Amino acid sequence: MTTVAFDARPARTPAVRLSQRIKDPALLLLPAAGFLAFIYLLPLIDLSRISVSGPTWSVYFERVFSVPLYWESLLRTMQISFTVACLCLLLGYPTALLIHRSRGVVQMLIATAIVLPYFIAILIRTYAWMVLLGRNGPVNKLMTALGVFAEPAQLLFNRGSVLLGMTAVLLPLMVLSIYASVARLDHSLARAAQAAGAGPIAVFWRVLFPLTLPGVGAGFLLVFVTALGFFITPTLLGGPADQMFAMHITQQADFATSEGFLQSLAVVLLVITLAVVGIAGRFLGFAFIWGGGTLSDAAKPAASAAQRGFESRRSPASAAADAIGWPLLRLAGRLPQGFGTWTVGVMGGVVVAGLILPIVVVMIISFSSATYLTFPPPAISLRWYEKFFSASNWMAAFWNSLAIASMSACIAVTLGASAAMGIVRSRIRGKAAIMLLLVSPVIVPPVVLGLSLYTLFLRFDLVGSMWGLAAAHAIGGLPIVVVIVAASLQAVDPRLEQAAAVHGASPVTVFATVTLPAIAPGLAAASFFAFLHSFDELVLSLFLSSAHLKTLPLMLWADINYQLNPVLAVVSTLEVLLVVGGIALARPVLARSRGVA
Repeated sequence: MTTVAFDARPARTPAVRLSQRIKDPALLLLPAAGFLAFIYLLPLIDLSRISVSGPTWSVYFERVFSVPLYWESLLRTMQISFTVACLCLLLGYPTALLIHRSRGVVQMLIATAIVLPYFIAILIRTYAWMVLLGRNGPVNKLMTALGVFAEPAQLLFNRGSVLLGMTAVLLPLMVLSIYASVARLDHSLARAAQAAGAGPIAVFWRVLFPLTLPGVGAGFLLVFVTALGFFITPTLLGGPADQMFAMHITQQADFATSEGFLQSLAVVLLVITLAVVGIAGRFLGFAFIWGGGTLSDAAKPAASAAQRGFESRRSPASAAADAIGWPLLRLAGRLPQGFGTWTVGVMGGVVVAGLILPIVVVMIISFSSATYLTFPPPAISLRWYEKFFSASNWMAAFWNSLAIASMSACIAVTLGASAAMGIVRSRIRGKAAIMLLLVSPVIVPPVVLGLSLYTLFLRFDLVGSMWGLAAAHAIGGLPIVVVIVAASLQAVDPRLEQAAAVHGASPVTVFATVTLPAIAPGLAAASFFAFLHSFDELVLSLFLSSAHLKTLPLMLWADINYQLNPVLAVVSTLEVLLVVGGIALARPVLARSRGVA
């Protein structure tokens, strides 16, 4: 007798397979991918096309590298960026150690003092240094009172002020990158080294520092890449000899006859930036761009490969470090026992003071009764607050920024949260590559992105429109949302969602009743930071706004370039208060993301 085996599983008809595919979380990636493809990748591709549209494909690039003005500016940009990255590393490492060694309220205050300036607009932080280093600023007054200067010195518009301003702006990025690496250290390794007879400096050189090299490398590269596209700080703090490459792009944008050559300038800057990131990704893994943490499972193979590659290449460097390090360690062994602790405390204190002091000075000046910038103020007054709130142009710019930032945050949160759900909850391959695409706008120089969008916006008549500006700002807000919401989603146990689905709940019901309440703090924090990103955005607005649509950063930019008065300090103070409120809102999700990183 023949036995027939029956499959108890129901047959998977084409309709069932289609239904399962529709429910696949990977589909949630499509809206963000479509948005970035149209408003981000397509303009960059078109920018590259125009740059090679001359009589020969290389004619514009030959001009870039043959004209001394541009070639020297490019070299100067790389030199300044490298110097700033070195200064940030020198000051950032002891500051990260200071945060790590502190406890309780002290640690929270130091960390807040580092994080707070990071979320304040670059324009406002640069303005704060202009106030601090001005002829009537506190630095000149202090030096004159101490007899160091016979009269107020010219501390602005030179290479030193550019390096100081850029270092202060980018230092939080370095500190946070190194601290993320220091916080993961196993304390038992240091205790074992001390038990074996190694002194504090030897423990640092032979144990702590090598283990934190990935964080050091990530911080150094992020600072260097970000500095390549700077033009706000060098423009306001530097002189004619301190022009960086991005400044030429904004200057050439005013000339209609520069099409082609203008795009070639942008492509050169973009290619250099991508080349540096590509080389860095080869050794560190591209997860350094978004801080690792999220997509930990997807990133592990790349991180392991990067670590193996690093270890395989470290033997010559390790031999050089031993040759240099051991004689230095013998000399350092003669230093007092607490020398390292005091060094970390002093340098960390200087960094905290350098980041917070300019902001405090600006806030005090906002209450000045004087008609010009001076510190300390001759008397306390609210006249500049009254002037700000009664000036129609300032208030119009404020409401424009508020509306644009709200629309931009809605776009970024809708697309970013959907993409985060798709990348965390799906089983799609190549998650690291997808995440790299989603966060890549943070590494593209803003001037390059602004120029590429200008051509697209002209074609669709979006220049000077609120929705166009909001969509452009959302390009930078979307990576913020993806990283924060993805971190929040990783803290949610998928089994809770599966249990709800097993009991018959639809995907929408599961999301509304299980997932959304769990990630609500993350969504709130992501919404605020996406809003703040748009509210502070200047570079894209310079390219895409019009005379009839002025935002608050554009008003600040115009006034800083032509006149300095305490109204600017009022705007800065109001933004600082806004950022403080946002950080307080974001604390729960930031703490949670550190826990799952």
